[in-house]
Amino acid sequence: MIEVNGLTKYYGDRAAVVDVTFSVPRGQVLGFLGPNGAGKSTTMRILTGYLSASGGTASIGGFDVFEQSLEVRRRVGYLPELAPLYGEMRVDGYLTLMCRLRGVPPSRRAERIGYAIEACGLADRRHEIIGRLSKGLRQRVALAQAVVHDPEVLILDEPTAGLDPAQTRETRALIGELGRQHTVILSSHILPEVSATCERVVIINQGRLVADDTPRNLSRRLSQGRAQQVEAVIRGSAGDIEQRLRLLPGVEQVQMSEPDDGERQLVVTGHAGDLEDTVAKTVIGAGLGLRELRSRALSLEDVFLELTMEEAS
Repeated sequence: MIEVNGLTKYYGDRAAVVDVTFSVPRGQVLGFLGPNGAGKSTTMRILTGYLSASGGTASIGGFDVFEQSLEVRRRVGYLPELAPLYGEMRVDGYLTLMCRLRGVPPSRRAERIGYAIEACGLADRRHEIIGRLSKGLRQRVALAQAVVHDPEVLILDEPTAGLDPAQTRETRALIGELGRQHTVILSSHILPEVSATCERVVIINQGRLVADDTPRNLSRRLSQGRAQQVEAVIRGSAGDIEQRLRLLPGVEQVQMSEPDDGERQLVVTGHAGDLEDTVAKTVIGAGLGLRELRSRALSLEDVFLELTMEEAS
């Protein structure tokens, strides 16, 4: 659905994007990540036809972004970081204007406006003036304008910027719903949001692509060769369990908390082959109850910081 090959953009002598290549299949939700100034917004603006490129190619739905810009724009819904809203207009009037600007036939406008209002949770706000709405509701209106013309692709640049936690959660759920019917590129600094919403992430830094994979695979790849950490919650008299764990081959460190209502937390660090299995067998063999057991994997935030700091150093 989206094909980007060798995309490059210079502002004078400064490179904003350098030889970026990736693709997004139909129906996928892609997280597009990078530090401030990494080239995320520049890439997204090029894909939507707002900016030209200095080199490379890009296409959406088989149409060249540069040579067939109008065809591309018909297929793209774009939410820039600063939402394009007219505060003096009412919600349904604004969406009617968006339909007219985007060439939605008059016979389909009522249907498309109804869909956008329903999908974005604005049914009881459709006649209200946009400028009087809360920031979270205005963001919903901005999302509604991005989907009102039934685009195949949604490109969302920081869709939850400036929202409070409740509004962020609501907007994230809305994007998840929209992702079932559209191909989505989502840029965000809220990495747990990306982990929860996106099937795959592309990370760029200083204009260059530094990672392209699922969050889980990136975590596994960067974890290779590192000490594993296993967290366990145990119940019962601890006895010599700490000493037993320390003596296991490959175990480097054992931390155990003070008892809390008969339970303790263990954190075991080491290079054992299957540390989870080893810890579980040792705890159960000592006659203790094993309430929880899990490996502590690198989060997407850990992956992001490592890749971008490594490239910057």
